[in-house]
Amino acid sequence: MFAVIKTGGKQYLVTPGQKLKIEKIAKPEEGGGLSFDQVLAIGNSDMIQAGKPTIESAKVLAEWLGEGKSKKVIVARYHSKTRYRKTKGHRQPFTEVLIKDIVSE
Repeated sequence: MFAVIKTGGKQYLVTPGQKLKIEKIAKPEEGGGLSFDQVLAIGNSDMIQAGKPTIESAKVLAEWLGEGKSKKVIVARYHSKTRYRKTKGHRQPFTEVLIKDIVSE
């Protein structure tokens, strides 16, 4: 079974048991799991159900694993003939989650 969820302005294709790095979200309370309510589509090998725009009765349950920063991306600016060079680095924060279950009622 698979699902397409929307979180952090991006869409992800997820399956149960999958580890996923998503945009940084707040850590849930101790013992509380994550629930993604914006499910755009659900399916398996012979059927697919798409929402308009979301499926109201579906949600994806996940477990919060940790936070981190991705590899550094170097941004460089250069203007020819003016001796202008500038570099800047950026590390995007992420949250790692483990997809537990896909629930559709």
